[in-house]
Amino acid sequence: MPTPHRLILASASPRRRELLAQLGMDFDVVVADVVEHEDPATDPRVMVAHNAALKADWVAGRHPDCVVLGADTTVFLDGEAINKPRDLNEARAILRRLSGREHTVFTGVAVRHAARGLKIDTGVSSLVEFKPFGDAVIEDYITRVNTLDKAGAYSIQEQTDLIIAGFKGSFSNIMGLPMEATKQILTQDVLQG
Repeated sequence: MPTPHRLILASASPRRRELLAQLGMDFDVVVADVVEHEDPATDPRVMVAHNAALKADWVAGRHPDCVVLGADTTVFLDGEAINKPRDLNEARAILRRLSGREHTVFTGVAVRHAARGLKIDTGVSSLVEFKPFGDAVIEDYITRVNTLDKAGAYSIQEQTDLIIAGFKGSFSNIMGLPMEATKQILTQDVLQG
């Protein structure tokens, strides 16, 4: 796919890099130097939209002739956002809380092209149901998966059979970048325009 405008992913996430690469687009990575809003009491849709825009705007301000893609993902349960755990003890507590329950994963996506004044923002949600499990499964899971760099302390695509009962909606959204929505935005003349 030709991309006359350079595409930049404003994210340090290896999962977002992997997902964007699956769309067959050439892109560079520039990590935004921003402090994300992570107050668990904030409406998760507002929080992920804010953080995605914050990252995209920061990078677009430094690369005005490029198309910049920013994204942010969080897990939502019992009226609060569950972000990345601070340590393994918090990861264990999060996994205990999610056990046997259904939660929502929200991702905000922001696309910017500063020179053209382009600003596109969207959000996607998916449902994930966890199997009921105890501490033995949690210990097994955290030895196999890096839980510290993931919202909700889990990865939908790693060791799924240990903890995931099922999901509804976009699988790639749960990973951190809703590919369907992202592809639609990027291929509707955004990169060509």
